[in-house]
Amino acid sequence: MTRDQHGQVAGLEAVVFGMLIFVFGTLLVANAWGVIDAKLAVTSAARQAARGYVESSTAVAADAAAAAAARDALEGYGREWARADVDVTGTPFGRCARVMATVRYRVPVVVVPFVARAGTGFTVRADHSEIVDPYRSGLGDEARCAP
Repeated sequence: MTRDQHGQVAGLEAVVFGMLIFVFGTLLVANAWGVIDAKLAVTSAARQAARGYVESSTAVAADAAAAAAARDALEGYGREWARADVDVTGTPFGRCARVMATVRYRVPVVVVPFVARAGTGFTVRADHSEIVDPYRSGLGDEARCAP
């Protein structure tokens, strides 16, 4: 009675395919987590930029304070400042002025081996709005806010 070799290596391709799926899945989850982490960072940066703006004493100092606060927040999360765009808009600086801080951050794509790079990455955006305190001292104008 002779025995043949059929079925001796059956299942090896399933192990290799399973490992590939595991590696690609891990890279996909890492990329998704990078986007979530960047969203947390830009949300904090937008909030800090708006707070830095409204707590300043002059309009010139407000723009510099907003940029510095956003930079500190992003670098605190370990993000690169060069990939960020900060835009502070709103009414002219003064009591009751509303300011909107928008922070955008470009998240790079995780490169999957042996697969072409898909896209240039993601842009994560966060907005935060603040109002300059109407009862704050040091500002020359009069508070004219709606009650």
